[in-house]
Amino acid sequence: MGILDRMALTGKKAYVTGGAQGLGKAMATALAEAGADVAIVDINEDEAKATAAEIAKNTGRKAIAVKTDVTDPDQVKKMVETVVSELGGLDAAFNNAGMCLNIPAEEMSYEDWLKVVNLNLNSVFLCSQAAGRYMIKQGKGSIVNTASMSAHIVNRPQPQCSYNATKNGVIQLSKSLAIEWAKKGVRVNTISPGYMGTDLTLSSESLKPLIKTWNDWAPLGRLGRPDELQGMAVYLAGDTSSFSTGDDYLVDGAFTAW
Repeated sequence: MGILDRMALTGKKAYVTGGAQGLGKAMATALAEAGADVAIVDINEDEAKATAAEIAKNTGRKAIAVKTDVTDPDQVKKMVETVVSELGGLDAAFNNAGMCLNIPAEEMSYEDWLKVVNLNLNSVFLCSQAAGRYMIKQGKGSIVNTASMSAHIVNRPQPQCSYNATKNGVIQLSKSLAIEWAKKGVRVNTISPGYMGTDLTLSSESLKPLIKTWNDWAPLGRLGRPDELQGMAVYLAGDTSSFSTGDDYLVDGAFTAW
C-alpha cells in the first residue's frame, strides 16, 4: 500500500466545529474529499445545513449539520452523541470555532473578555473532553484544535490580547491532553494558521487597511488561502500521523520566522 492509499480517510468519521464557513469549511471539505464522513457543527444551523449539502453533493460522502453552542457542556455532550449515532462513530474531532475582538485592553469589558475566552478556550476543552471520552473507550482517535500564530507572537498593529491569550492556552491545553491520553490511543495536536484570506476577512471594510499592512510585513507578501490548511488537516486526521501528538503545526507563510 502506497502513501496516497495510507493517507486516505476512507471509512473515517469526523466533525468540525465552526465548520459552516471559513477555515472550518475548508477543513471539513478536505476531510470529505479524502473519504471521511463529516459533521458540520455550527451555531448557525442554516449555514451548517448548506455547507453539509454542498460537501455531500461534491464529494459523495455523508455530511450532516449539527447545530451546537459549543460553550454549553450539555449541548457539546449531545453533539458528540449525535455525531456518533448518525455517522456511526468518531475518529477525528476538529475543534475550530473561534472569534477575535480587536479592542484595546484598557477599554475591554469583562463581558467581551469572557466571550472570547468561552468560545476560543473553554469550548475547546469541552469538545476535546467529550470527544476524548468516546475515543478513549474505543482506544483510538485524533483531536485537532485550531490555535493560531497569535499564540507565538503579539500581532500588530491591532490590539487583541484576549485572542492571543486564548490561542496560547489552546496549545498548552492540547499538549496537556496529549500527554494524559498518549497511552490511551488518543492523539491531540494543534494547527496554528497565520493570516488567512477567508471570505469574511477579505470582505471586511474595516480589515482592508490591516490586510495591506499584514501583506507588507509577510515574507510571502500575501495572506494564506483556506485550502492551504487542507493537507495538514487530512494528515492529522489520518493514520499517517500516528507519531504526531502534542505538536503544534504553524502554517503561517514564515510570518513568525522574523
